[in-house]
Amino acid sequence: MSSNTPLLTTPTPTTGAYMPAEWTPHAATWTNWPHNNDLWEGELNAVQEDFAGLISVISRYERVNLNVPDNNVQQTATHYLQQANATMSNIHFNTMPYNDVWLRDSGPIFIKQPNNKLAVIDWQFNGWGNKYEHALDNNAPETLAKHLNIKRYQAPYIMEGGALEINTQGVCLTTRSCLLNQNRNENLSEEELESILRTYLGVKHVIWLEAGLEGDHTDGHIDTIVRFTDDNTIVCSVTNDKNDTNYPVMQDNKQSLKSLRNHEGNPYTIIDLPLPKNRLEFHGERLAPTYANFYVGNGFVVVPQYNDPNDQLALDVLTPLFPGRNVIGASARHLITGGGAFHCVTQQQPQGDLDHEQP
Repeated sequence: MSSNTPLLTTPTPTTGAYMPAEWTPHAATWTNWPHNNDLWEGELNAVQEDFAGLISVISRYERVNLNVPDNNVQQTATHYLQQANATMSNIHFNTMPYNDVWLRDSGPIFIKQPNNKLAVIDWQFNGWGNKYEHALDNNAPETLAKHLNIKRYQAPYIMEGGALEINTQGVCLTTRSCLLNQNRNENLSEEELESILRTYLGVKHVIWLEAGLEGDHTDGHIDTIVRFTDDNTIVCSVTNDKNDTNYPVMQDNKQSLKSLRNHEGNPYTIIDLPLPKNRLEFHGERLAPTYANFYVGNGFVVVPQYNDPNDQLALDVLTPLFPGRNVIGASARHLITGGGAFHCVTQQQPQGDLDHEQP
């Protein structure tokens, strides 16, 4: 596809456009290969092994569009992927500059328009409140839209994909600690943010939880604590350790979810999803490992594992919630040192038409 095709940038998507739920059919998964040893503070080789394991799982089921900054990194990625027995015929490399791997937050969010054509929302990305370098990452939506030759809607608001969890009914789960943080969209109210989500993603109802996990650099992304497994079932991260700082926060989230009603007026089914039992630290700071950071694809769910006593328990909880999909555990023990896991580094491209009329 031509990268010189001019893109139509309009204020808002066509009425009726919406963000499909993650469990609807994918055309591909997008992700960025980790390559900067400075960012990974000596953990890069082990992180690349975790990453190759993740891509190996995904590539057995669907196409993977893997971003790399240059040919040398592509060669390194190929080596690790072959070692992990990835399905190389399903992996397609795309060269582009980027700062880090967290494409869920820095990359585009795909929407489907009423004519079945895909478009992307190009949100602004500021490194989770200007905590990290992000200039290259902020360009990712435009770069990928050009690569795919699809329509791009520029949104003048800071938004991160990991802050949003959406089902097929247009219900969006999020947290106040992230979306209302003054380091993102200063002085925007809940009502204004809800309007933005309705306009750009076709959201019909926003459910606000208060906060996320201790040690989460994102200020509490929803995809580390609470996830839909279908339109009416929600898994909620919990811990039984009452001395853990996360205990009261997770209990508050759980009670809020229990009070909710779906579009038919019925309560959601709320399922406890244990947090890892062991506390993990990196250079003296607490990490935020969680099994809720799973990724759902065509015929599979890949769940982060941390060499923790609760690893298998998490798989046992999630397996019956995804009938027709293989629930697979893969190591994220080193990936988590960067602050996230599998959902954080992936972005689904839904099935849909790519071509569009030129402006």
